[in-house]
Amino acid sequence: MNRHAFEKKLTAILKPNKFKDYAPNGLQVQGCDEIAKVVTGVTACQALIDEAIRLNADAIFVHHGYFWKGESQVITGIKYQRISRLIKNDINLYAYHLPLDAHPELGNNAQLVKMFNLKNPRSLQSYLPLDESIGVIAEFEQALEIEQVKERIEKALGRDVLFEASGKKLIKTVALCSGGAQGYIEQAVEMDADLYLTGEVSEQTIHLAREHGIHFVAAGHHATERYGAKAMAKFIMEELGVEAEFVDIDNPA
Repeated sequence: MNRHAFEKKLTAILKPNKFKDYAPNGLQVQGCDEIAKVVTGVTACQALIDEAIRLNADAIFVHHGYFWKGESQVITGIKYQRISRLIKNDINLYAYHLPLDAHPELGNNAQLVKMFNLKNPRSLQSYLPLDESIGVIAEFEQALEIEQVKERIEKALGRDVLFEASGKKLIKTVALCSGGAQGYIEQAVEMDADLYLTGEVSEQTIHLAREHGIHFVAAGHHATERYGAKAMAKFIMEELGVEAEFVDIDNPA
């Protein structure tokens, strides 16, 4: 598929124009004209680029790309090493940040809802429709005890999580937002969630959880954002007809 046609297909499904984002969404680094093999991943780090080169990929699709607001504009050091490797190997780099968090079927949050077997997902930001909300609120089919919820989350993600048990004995309603979204805990409280799950934690987050009486889970930035890129690999293969492979570069953060 031509790289411009590929971008149009991605834009049509992910709808980046609906979001005020921190980096450009779409084609960030131009490569070859025709795309026959795509590698998807969380972050356009050197290890992912090297694996894409090894796999003879024509394009990389990531959640975390380049050119973030507030970062230095010069292309030196690590940024030069990454971008030069892309250009020298004629690899296109596509990145979609908030659109991949929010997509109601392929997005990071939607994938977590499926993995935790939650029901009735709706917008955590009540003033926005679900496909524009950065967070989601949903419910377990029946209320679960704290240890049951912790076990379900850790089994789904394949890792231990930070679990601050500061709420009710039984957990029914879960608010979640993948990545570094610990600041949304107040919105989870406003929506009367029993538990709030995100990727990262700040020092003040634990105090807020305790004082509001809400359970809090920091499950890992990378761990909560693997599954949108994985779902996109499946979508690219099945819906766009282009060979695609998800590559997970392990990151404990």
